Amino acid sequence: MKIMVFMLFALALMQAPRITYGEDFGYDGNTGPTFWSERYRECAGKHQSPININVLHVKQVTLPDITFIGFDDSIDNVHVTNNGHTVLIEVRNEPHPRVRGGPLEGDYVFSQMHFHWGDNDTFGSEDKINHRSFPMELHMVFFKEEYKSVSEAVKHQDGLTVLAFFYELDRHFHPAYDDITSALTNVTEPYTSVVMSHPFSFLNILPYDLKRYFTYRGSLTTPPCSEVVIWLDFEQPIRLTHEQV
Repeated sequence: MKIMVFMLFALALMQAPRITYGEDFGYDGNTGPTFWSERYRECAGKHQSPININVLHVKQVTLPDITFIGFDDSIDNVHVTNNGHTVLIEVRNEPHPRVRGGPLEGDYVFSQMHFHWGDNDTFGSEDKINHRSFPMELHMVFFKEEYKSVSEAVKHQDGLTVLAFFYELDRHFHPAYDDITSALTNVTEPYTSVVMSHPFSFLNILPYDLKRYFTYRGSLTTPPCSEVVIWLDFEQPIRLTHEQV
């Protein structure tokens, strides 16, 4: 069975708050994005993320179905960490969830997921769609299985894939996010971590429609800005209340 996705070819660099890998960087002054390329040369590359996705400039293509392996499993030993930049969620037990299909060649193994948000509900996402920013964005980071680890995968152009999900505000509470939001009170200080109190399922926190997405080749959104990421930006947003965001 084939599905229709949107393949993005226009790679327009967007200036937005960027967070992930915990390198020595900042967002203001001489550690801000303007100066990242002085220390990390690839931050001045031609295929940098995040981007603005203009739906008039995408090409509709047919790709194989994406297979989500272990996404509906009940996973325990899930750690929620404040890494100094964002909320990081890691799975310590094996086997880790994985994905294959779509634009991916081979299996990609889950490494971690984290969030990007702004200081109000009008912006916060990294990528934009038609110049629209969303209140928050989830990045689920996977490394190509044949490379064995993230540290090895970032040396290869197809080393990582990131499944990106946007959030919109809703009046209705999303119960699957209870354990995440409850954990936040225990990680308000940088470099603190807590184990989730209940088993956790990836599928429960994602939108219903996982067949429509934009895909492009880009980079890590923070130093060292390595251009090794196959991005999948899912079209249907996840809906949370203002309080949950």
